[in-house]
Amino acid sequence: MLCKRLFKWIRRAFLLALLAALCALGVLVYEGYALYRDALAEQSLEDRVAKIRENPSYAPISDLPQMYLDAVVAVEDHRFYRHFGIDLLSIGRAVWQNLTAQNLVEGGSTITQQLAKNLYFTQDKEFVRKIAEAFMALHIERSYGKDVILELYVNSIYFGDGYYCVRDASLGYFGKEPIEMSDYECTLLAGIPNAPSVYAPTANPDLAAQRQRHVVAQMVENGYLTQEQADAIVPDAA
Repeated sequence: MLCKRLFKWIRRAFLLALLAALCALGVLVYEGYALYRDALAEQSLEDRVAKIRENPSYAPISDLPQMYLDAVVAVEDHRFYRHFGIDLLSIGRAVWQNLTAQNLVEGGSTITQQLAKNLYFTQDKEFVRKIAEAFMALHIERSYGKDVILELYVNSIYFGDGYYCVRDASLGYFGKEPIEMSDYECTLLAGIPNAPSVYAPTANPDLAAQRQRHVVAQMVENGYLTQEQADAIVPDAA
């Protein structure tokens, strides 16, 4: 009898805890949606996109090497062309890492979510902001195709040394237009935005090279390069 009562008590406590968690999640989702809605009310997505495209250094995707584009997708969001703005597998992994760390250390952000953050939100890792970012990513994916999203992304990210778009970074680091970048330069540049102050080649060439090897290894893992091709770009890339 005692065991039966204890089991009922545990089950009831579990259900109450689950209900409380769902209510808390519901509040966070509502607050995130409100933040997303308010951001759009302040300025439309079309206006934000137009502002990026007004930059004289804006580089259309046709002016970017395929090697560079493949490197960015491989290292930042290898399921970019298969998800709808948010990557449920990455989110699951991020949730597990955040739970084990008891902090928001990993966001599971896709390229589209990173674009949403660049367009509207701060860089702070907050749960409500991450939810708003996810709503905005879904809105972006409904409004633009994948190639346009990728183009906007590389024209709105920070590359270190005061370079806020791919063309300025290519001219600044290599003295050449993006389309003229070598495979080596493409893979080097693709790794910088993850942590510009750390991976900028002018600041930490050794760390930049280490990050570049990771980029190339990801390209091999995701089928963009063979190991032989990777070794030709960066020896010991595996």
